[in-house]
Amino acid sequence: MKKTFFFLLLASLVISANAQFDAQKTPVITKSLSSENIKSILSETAGGNISVTGVNASEAKIEVYAVPNNYRKNNLSEGEIKERMESEYKLTIEVSNNKLTAIAKQKDKKMDWRKALSFSFKIYVPGNVETNLSTSGGNIDLANLTGDQDFSTSGGNLNIDNVDAKMDGTTSGGNINLKDSKSDDAKLTTSGGNINAKNCEGKLGLSTSGGSLHLKNLKGDIKATTSGGNIEASNVSGELVTHTSGGNIHLDELYCSLETSTSGGNIDVSMKEPGKYVRISNSGGSIDLELPKGKGLDLELSADKISTDKLENFNGKMDDDKVEGKLNGGGSLVKVNAGSGRINLRLK
Repeated sequence: MKKTFFFLLLASLVISANAQFDAQKTPVITKSLSSENIKSILSETAGGNISVTGVNASEAKIEVYAVPNNYRKNNLSEGEIKERMESEYKLTIEVSNNKLTAIAKQKDKKMDWRKALSFSFKIYVPGNVETNLSTSGGNIDLANLTGDQDFSTSGGNLNIDNVDAKMDGTTSGGNINLKDSKSDDAKLTTSGGNINAKNCEGKLGLSTSGGSLHLKNLKGDIKATTSGGNIEASNVSGELVTHTSGGNIHLDELYCSLETSTSGGNIDVSMKEPGKYVRISNSGGSIDLELPKGKGLDLELSADKISTDKLENFNGKMDDDKVEGKLNGGGSLVKVNAGSGRINLRLK
């Protein structure tokens, strides 16, 4: 009776341990990298996530997560996952010539999908590393890095936090979230997701084929385009070039040169301090433009109908559909074309 009870107790403990293993939260492999001098990273996986975070050298490590296909209905034990890893996958985790390689690949491309695992890598290394990262479906997260970053995913999001580096990142369908970062050359592209950028500076190229743009507290040479979504921006200084093929545009608290356009939506712009130029165009919607009062401006406005505040100290021609001349002796070029739409000019 005692032996039977001991066996049942042991079995229940094993079952409990297996039930408590959470493949999404618990790594199947953890390897310290504190003794390595890593200068670059090559990481590839199919379906899983990749994250790289800058830390002190003493904290450097890599964690490998393996989640079974149809995770909720197929919650394997740690032992079962490791057995499947060894039989079905080639997993490379190695450091050579200061380069960390972390790659997960199927041994057989015709493998039974029911045995599939999704591998994710969480990499913690000193921040001055260069990366080359790719995943076919997961997210890519970068934080606290200063080396050049090259990364792509076929469907996940790109999340970038406190990265001071050259960046070239693409996703075929996910969102791009960029914050607290600097770059002399950043190119971030998504085929369908939204782009959120805040508290950043430098030369930023942001592009989405279908999503919306949300820009806040940016400084530098900013180019942001969308083929169909809306554009919102506030507190931008330097130069802002932003276009959409069909959405609305709302720009507020601008201290910059500006070029913006839409083919179908409305445009609302508030300039606090114009740069060298302000160029706004719209094929048919309305344009509401607020400019600082008392500034020297060269005005070139055209639309089906133009309404303005009283233009004091203006020298030029003013009609219902066209305004051309110098305000307060001239200065920044303000060229606005609303096509068959309206222009409403306010001075504040």
